[in-house]
Amino acid sequence: MTLKRPQWANATPEMQDYYDHYWGFPVHDDQQLFAMLSLELFQAGLTWQTIWRRREAFNQAFDNFNIEKVASFTDEDINRLCEDETIIRNRLKILAVINNAQVILKLRKTGKTFDNYVWRFVDDQPQDLGLTTDIELAPKTAASEEIAKQMRKDGFKFVGPTIIYSFMTAVGMVNARLN
Repeated sequence: MTLKRPQWANATPEMQDYYDHYWGFPVHDDQQLFAMLSLELFQAGLTWQTIWRRREAFNQAFDNFNIEKVASFTDEDINRLCEDETIIRNRLKILAVINNAQVILKLRKTGKTFDNYVWRFVDDQPQDLGLTTDIELAPKTAASEEIAKQMRKDGFKFVGPTIIYSFMTAVGMVNARLN
């Protein structure tokens, strides 16, 4: 059986691999969810291919997105990241990743995991778009606007509705894969 892919996923071998093995499959691991949220916020203003090609550099720079380690990054770590040419050296995005790790740790103190936190927005079930043809996805939805609003209220940074909708499709909260 041939896997149906949207046009964007056929653009390069990296994007084929991303679609075939990562994009849209439900993720319930806090560290993986944090990594994807972080990569999605770094994508703002760039292409996903740019970010995906640098994911190993991001993993190395951010200690494999270990939430506890990232939450404790110091000014020295921030300066190191701002000078790291292998990643996107945007200070505001770097600070947002550190802040978001700290917010996740605060959630844990209340007995919530990041997995519980994000998946509750979709009642713990992927929202299936039932796509059979390649269509361009909306950049945001009413749901992603509400989720982004709540996440900002809860202390997350750099989580606008477009970033959140991209995150939702990437981690399988919204199933936009072709059937």
